[in-house]
Amino acid sequence: MHNAPFTRRQSLQWAAALAAGSSLPSFAQSEWPKEKTITFIVPFTAGSGTDVIARTVAEKLGPILGAQIVIDNRTGAGGTVGAALVAKAPSDGYTMLVHSSGHVVNPALYPKLSYDTLKDFDGISPLASLPNVIVVSPSKGYKDVADLVAKAKAQPGVLNYASAGNGSATHMNAEKFRVAAGVQAQHVPYRGTPEALTETASGRIDWFFAPLVSALPLIQSGRLQALAVSTATRSPLLPNVPSISEAGFASAAYTFWVGLFVTAKTPKPIVQKLHAGVMSVLAMPDVKDRLEKLGAAGMPMPQDAFEKYLDAETLAAAQLVKAAGIRIE
Repeated sequence: MHNAPFTRRQSLQWAAALAAGSSLPSFAQSEWPKEKTITFIVPFTAGSGTDVIARTVAEKLGPILGAQIVIDNRTGAGGTVGAALVAKAPSDGYTMLVHSSGHVVNPALYPKLSYDTLKDFDGISPLASLPNVIVVSPSKGYKDVADLVAKAKAQPGVLNYASAGNGSATHMNAEKFRVAAGVQAQHVPYRGTPEALTETASGRIDWFFAPLVSALPLIQSGRLQALAVSTATRSPLLPNVPSISEAGFASAAYTFWVGLFVTAKTPKPIVQKLHAGVMSVLAMPDVKDRLEKLGAAGMPMPQDAFEKYLDAETLAAAQLVKAAGIRIE
């Protein structure tokens, strides 16, 4: 499937268009986006890591395509509300999905989804990867990750941890850490990252694997204490904060990525033009600099490579859901 120039799914779409006598290639190349507005559906709140990356890319991609790109935050159910809207939207290249690595988790969490995560979307490319950071309220008095784990083990099921919603990247990061550390704790899902950060800073939440881009101001102001970043290596923005591997939990290392998707029936010329535009944006020095200041890094990838990546990530997510014993009521 992945060794062919086009995926089987793309080939079937193309053949169907030709069989119908469609003039999609010439239409897409000459008219799309025809100065119409493109909407990026972001299934998380404004200010979340996914939202910030979406806005960073949209600002530069719009002029390249010759269209305005607007952000529409449609939150709920771990990103499935926004994803469902895009899955049902016309396949004309005007409604797209910017989702996080939580996108590939949802099939394992929600068996009755109204859409198929792999079949109903074509991935354009990952946009960026960014570390999460495990943050706590300074009032909690946790010295480091080992201290947090020790207290969690001493009180099984008593401590709690936040997420930006069931199935979100922040949730999966926390579950991967919880499994690696061998602790029991209560999961408290919020509607988005800003709310979870506020609750953690207040001390009502014991820990939260927050996107670094969102948590950094609160860390710098002293309202939150950073114990470790989720990646295998340290972040240049927090040089004195250990990586999760250095903290003693290498198997908890987690990559939080943000990607751009279109519906699976979107004409291939539109997809190609969009992919080329994204590659141009991610190669811009000012975009690279902006992402670096956010603690993120561009993640350009050929479409066929992204498809393989999505397959592998979906499998890994299903395994994590099973290992963590996650149940969504």
